[in-house]
Amino acid sequence: MRLLSRRGRRCTLLAGSSTTLLGLVVAAAVATPAAVASPGHGPFHGPAVGSPVVGHVYTDLNTTGTNTVAGFDRHRDGSLTPIPGSPFIAGGAGTGVPIGSQGAIQQTPDGRFLIAADAASDQISVLRILPDGALAVVPGGPVSSGGTLPQSIAVYGNLVYVANGGDPSPNYTGFILTSLGRLVALPGSTVTLPTGSDPGDVLFNSDGTHLAGTRIGTSLIDSFDVRADGRLLAAPGSPFAAQSIGPFGSEFRPTNPDQLFVSNAHAGTLAGTVSAFDVARDGALTSIGASPFADEQTAPCWVAITPDGQVLFTVNTASGTVSSYSIAPDGSLTLIGSFPFSNGDGAGAQDAALTPHGRRLYVVATASDAISGFSVDGGTLTELPSSPTSLPAGAAPFGLVVD
Repeated sequence: MRLLSRRGRRCTLLAGSSTTLLGLVVAAAVATPAAVASPGHGPFHGPAVGSPVVGHVYTDLNTTGTNTVAGFDRHRDGSLTPIPGSPFIAGGAGTGVPIGSQGAIQQTPDGRFLIAADAASDQISVLRILPDGALAVVPGGPVSSGGTLPQSIAVYGNLVYVANGGDPSPNYTGFILTSLGRLVALPGSTVTLPTGSDPGDVLFNSDGTHLAGTRIGTSLIDSFDVRADGRLLAAPGSPFAAQSIGPFGSEFRPTNPDQLFVSNAHAGTLAGTVSAFDVARDGALTSIGASPFADEQTAPCWVAITPDGQVLFTVNTASGTVSSYSIAPDGSLTLIGSFPFSNGDGAGAQDAALTPHGRRLYVVATASDAISGFSVDGGTLTELPSSPTSLPAGAAPFGLVVD
């Protein structure tokens, strides 16, 4: 089984092996609007006939030099067609090689902006979402990420945290998003991690009281209480030892902000697991039930949970499958099954995202430069007839937003 490039290696392995920021005053920078150009379309599928547009799908293409974001109209039948003008210039620079991380692109809760990582230029871009789903760079362009190799983004209200993965000083750094879409660094927010930590995911829970992050390189999980000023307070005992090698993708349960789920990617062939944790008021993590729960696949990495909190999906990058679990009220997991797909085997399947109603799941793959779509029936997945949908040539996509 092949390894991805250095920056995309972390989820493909060798066989066998709240916060309300009251009183915080931030001055918004003023800049001249940036022009937005379109590099042109890649080999997309044709339009869906007779199926109305019900939402959009976006992925950070991480293209060499000028970074771009691909945008698609999402039709009622689940098919995708490119938004006119896609792909859209992000303003920073991409690496052009795969980067294994979760959450490299995020949508703000009000649906007005996309926030995307520009990994090669160590920047973060904010793009305004226009009424037709097209994107325009916010005036002033991208800002420094506060470190090197930004690769995961967390958003709660107007508070944004970025996981910077580059050595020798990886970190989590905070920002405030102004009403105009400008990111302003939050003084005193940076939490520096040891060299080799390789943070793969940073995320808020649903009420913004806690922030978690995974350290893939050292198999640790960070847990923080989010203070009223937006800064982080490490939970007693943090960082916590992961329950297996390579903690990677993470999600808080949408219906219970005190339950956290983390995939464990690097245990070996058919030995992947997903861990479940209770999160105490102070952010401390304790294991739920018989956690970690067997996946019976290789390299479970990216995690998505249905809006009703009943089903967890994890993308098994090295197996080319997606597994599903039912979630009990106490957070215990029961494996439902694993579902192969045409774009999965050997294609570097990566980030996954559900539609707001939870009836469709989309997965982006790096090696094939495509997005696969599935219908969701409980914990059962069926690949859509229109799947997969191609991305432009030269993409190294990471991160996925579905609205």
